[in-house]
Amino acid sequence: MAGVDTAIEPGSFVALVGASGAGKSTLLKMINLLATPSAGRVLFDGTDVGELSPSRLRRRIGYVFQGIGLFPHMTVAENIGIGPRISGDKLAETRIAELLELVELEPDMARRMPDELSGGQRQRVGVARALANSPDLLLMDEPFGALDPITRDALGVRVRKLHEELGLTTIMVTHDMAEALLLADRVIVMEGGAIVADETPQSLLAGNGGDVAQGLVAVPRAQAEKLAALRDRGAGL
Repeated sequence: MAGVDTAIEPGSFVALVGASGAGKSTLLKMINLLATPSAGRVLFDGTDVGELSPSRLRRRIGYVFQGIGLFPHMTVAENIGIGPRISGDKLAETRIAELLELVELEPDMARRMPDELSGGQRQRVGVARALANSPDLLLMDEPFGALDPITRDALGVRVRKLHEELGLTTIMVTHDMAEALLLADRVIVMEGGAIVADETPQSLLAGNGGDVAQGLVAVPRAQAEKLAALRDRGAGL
């Protein structure tokens, strides 16, 4: 990966977008030591992550995996508490209930197994698990990609509210440019392992960021125009 030189301000909600293979997920994994850079450094709160133990680093970083990744043989409560447990801690039932409430699930969900949940419920559990250690940084790799549009939209809104309520710094990988524009404060566009644009949603919608970025923006813009034309045709009947 080359051409990545950027800083994420505390409290930001940043979306990483780009075509498949652009390097989005790899960059995200380097922050959490799930991948190791062959050159350069990743600094977290001023410290090179390569100088930290993975367990120490991950206590401060929540990670929502693509495909959720719940352990099928564990209850919801056990899945949520796996991170603290690895660190030698055990979450109290009250903390499990609090985390479930944060993602808008009922406390009795704690006793269920993952295969008893809907896709949206499983992803909410994944978010609760990522928040279990009260992280400073939340990383999300295509967190809503497998969900139906209604569930995807509702969960996106909830994650944005949690970002604000908990004072998180959030970095989200997504293929959905509309999602990036609606949820993020800042959109970083990648191509070929490099950053090719770094703009606010408003700036991108105003036509800035270059050809690659505008090619991505063109998709939701064209969809909005087609829907408007369809509405207007219906109004004329």
